[in-house]
Amino acid sequence: MDALAIILEKPEHLAIQRLPLTPAGEADAVVAVSWSGISTGTERLLWSGRMPSFPGMGYPLVPGYESVGTVVDVKPGASIRVGQSVYVPGARCFGSVRGLFGGAASHLVAPIERLVPVDPALGERACLLALAATAYRALGGIWPGAKPLIVGHGVLGRLLARLTLAAGAEPTIWETDPIRATGDHGYTILAPQADPRRDYTTITDVSGNAAGLDDLIAHLAPGGEIVLAGFYEAPLSFAFPPAFMREARIRISAEFRPEDTAAVTMLIESGRLSLDGLITHRVPANQAQDAYRTAFADPSCLKMILDWRNAA
Repeated sequence: MDALAIILEKPEHLAIQRLPLTPAGEADAVVAVSWSGISTGTERLLWSGRMPSFPGMGYPLVPGYESVGTVVDVKPGASIRVGQSVYVPGARCFGSVRGLFGGAASHLVAPIERLVPVDPALGERACLLALAATAYRALGGIWPGAKPLIVGHGVLGRLLARLTLAAGAEPTIWETDPIRATGDHGYTILAPQADPRRDYTTITDVSGNAAGLDDLIAHLAPGGEIVLAGFYEAPLSFAFPPAFMREARIRISAEFRPEDTAAVTMLIESGRLSLDGLITHRVPANQAQDAYRTAFADPSCLKMILDWRNAA
């Protein structure tokens, strides 16, 4: 069996071609992908060639970890069934072509244990499950009435803000792009220079700006915590004296885990977390070249979705 896949042959050089798939084993399922998302964090770095050293890194590669599709083949007795809608957090099924993270293809072979059943009614919005789980893990021990700061108002920042509201807290958002700072979202959005507060007990940065720590520390309350939830291509550094005087704590939010995915799935199913309004662009998968450029260059593009349903 083969699949039509997106291949980053080298930085800024993308091809769409057929690749043979690794045969499915006893513990695997074959998934026909309906939609996949383009990540403006890790995939932007892979596209530009600025991705730091990372396990499995190298070109050519199949990117993508935000895929949703339908199970079309699975061994009898498996925990999932043919016809079930699932989220696939990437795959390694393309032989000599690296799968980093390997989800941008018309068909995938993936371990059953990695697949997450999703409500078919979510459609393309189920591609946001990874970002929702990432936001949930970064949230940590937020409490009702808290007033944290979130830096960045892309999809991850918006999901983090929605989860913060669901927890009974009141977030403030920093955003430097005027396009992304507009709209009524139920929370305050400010340019960093317009924020007079210097007493945030929690600041979560999802901007990926490696040069912004000093500014964040200046707005931190004594004993406060900065959560690094973006993906940073450059080394991080900060001036020690201000951080020392505030006894600042810095936490790196790790990759989401199955329990985070389960938690946000419950929040989505209960109606406490909405995925609406976050997908702004969608194109057929055979237009991926233009889609990647739009996803990375157009600030109005929060999330770009590739539609694989009619891929030849």
